[in-house]
Amino acid sequence: MTRYQVVRRLTRAAAHSDDRLIAEAAALAEGWAVLVDLTGGVVCSTPHTAGPRGVRAAAHPQLYPRLTIRKMAGAVLVVGPGTASPASRGDLVARTAVDLLRIGARVRRAEETHHAEQRLHTAVLRLLLSGRPHLATDVLGGAAVTHATVFRLVGQSVQAAYQAHWRAVRPGVSLGDPRVLVCVEGNELVVVALHGMGDDRHSVRPLLTRVAARHQLAGGFSDPLPLDMAATAWAEAGNARHGASAGHLTSATVLGSRGLLHVVPAHRLTSWSAAVLKPLDREQHRTLEAYLRSGSAQAAASVLDVSEGTVRTRLRGIGTLLAAEPDNPTVQAQLLLAMRAPAAPVRIRSSARLVPDPPLPTDLLNAEHARRWASALLEPLDQPLRIALRCWLQHRGRTAPAAAELSLSRSTLTDWLGKCGKALSLDLSSATVRAELHLAAETIATPGDGPALLPRRGGRTYRGQRRH
Repeated sequence: MTRYQVVRRLTRAAAHSDDRLIAEAAALAEGWAVLVDLTGGVVCSTPHTAGPRGVRAAAHPQLYPRLTIRKMAGAVLVVGPGTASPASRGDLVARTAVDLLRIGARVRRAEETHHAEQRLHTAVLRLLLSGRPHLATDVLGGAAVTHATVFRLVGQSVQAAYQAHWRAVRPGVSLGDPRVLVCVEGNELVVVALHGMGDDRHSVRPLLTRVAARHQLAGGFSDPLPLDMAATAWAEAGNARHGASAGHLTSATVLGSRGLLHVVPAHRLTSWSAAVLKPLDREQHRTLEAYLRSGSAQAAASVLDVSEGTVRTRLRGIGTLLAAEPDNPTVQAQLLLAMRAPAAPVRIRSSARLVPDPPLPTDLLNAEHARRWASALLEPLDQPLRIALRCWLQHRGRTAPAAAELSLSRSTLTDWLGKCGKALSLDLSSATVRAELHLAAETIATPGDGPALLPRRGGRTYRGQRRH
């Protein structure tokens, strides 16, 4: 038998198991073979009766010169060649088997590490989704991350896409740099980019775009949100995913090139944002963002794990610092835009004051450009839908008071809002979308766009003002 044939047979056996490898080694040596661990226990042997001989030989190799004994990390391989077997073959069998055992041990350690890393990523994700960001950051080693961007993808090739993305990112136990969670939850590939406020939040997006296209996955991704609001980011990504086609990623805002982050020159946006938010410390920034994203002090209190009274007290202090009214819907939309802007490369010394008029500050766009942007964004809406949407946005997305002011039933207004979302191809449940639509609606509003001037068509649910 040639050397090649010996190595080939041993390699094929090693691909199955260590037991099969030891059995094949004994067959090739025309004798017996035993794998012994360092505690003197038999790991596997062929035949089984050879175990005690292998243990004695491993413990006292000098007493058994006819046996081939090879040491490796944590174990000893003992091969007893048959009387008709050439001595060189026993040596070849032992050396090859030990090399294969070492490779197998490394592969098993790598697999064990990989599984541990996967469990870690899943555990951190579940801590974030259950509203325990402090525990999540403890698991991350106190990493300086404040925000998360969630990507959720579905399709028939989720497992293959997961393995491909894991190999490409190689996040490791330390979650890599930039830090990223990569998990499979149910039938979804979930990737969570973790970053600081204002950091590069879409560094994983180009790779995920390629993964989605290659494996024909439909995916959605959220806006960057504070770790406290990971559950909201999860929901945003899920909503965006529902509207995505196979092979594509869709943003939760879906504004794309129509969004102000693309329309306003970057240097203007970053400078204005830094000047607006300059008076706020980290806790105030976090409180304000939770309030703007969730839509109410009560919901923000749940996110921040404080009382509603504490949130309202903080908001009053924030209003004083900003010299603005945080409850004004236009100011809220401006603040949310400021919070979404990239961080300024240098520290801004001056501060800027927010005012409702004009809705889009002239530091960002002049009046002509602002009106052109707003008109293009809202062009698909006819006058009744535009009036209804504007009123609903002025009530910060609350249907009941908006329907009362419009003299519509809530079901009619809900139906109209559905038509608005469909006509604009936007998800109106997104706080980001509502903020930009509000700024656009206020920018092009005319005296004829008030609820009292809503064109009436008659009917039980679409009625005119009540007469007293």
